Amino acid sequence: MYLTQLLFLVTNMFQDATDVAPMDTLSEAYSDKWIAAANQGEGFFASFMSSNNLIFVVLGVTLIIWTVLIVYLTRVDKKISLLENQLNHSSNEA
Repeated sequence: MYLTQLLFLVTNMFQDATDVAPMDTLSEAYSDKWIAAANQGEGFFASFMSSNNLIFVVLGVTLIIWTVLIVYLTRVDKKISLLENQLNHSSNEA
């Protein structure tokens, strides 16, 4: 009984929320000031990067870092395997 009443209240709450358009008066009032403040400190490079999808630059740098990290770990693993094999081979001879 309580569960059905709770479900009814929750569904009504979400239906009422979709009928009303949200008002964001704070963003509207200060949007011009925020844009002006953000543009004051930008140089040529920053404005160029923001106009040309900076996300691709970030993804490229991240890809380079992961690639270098994987190559480094692979080389270290090969060197450790080689040392382990030499150690096992020398202990079997003695």
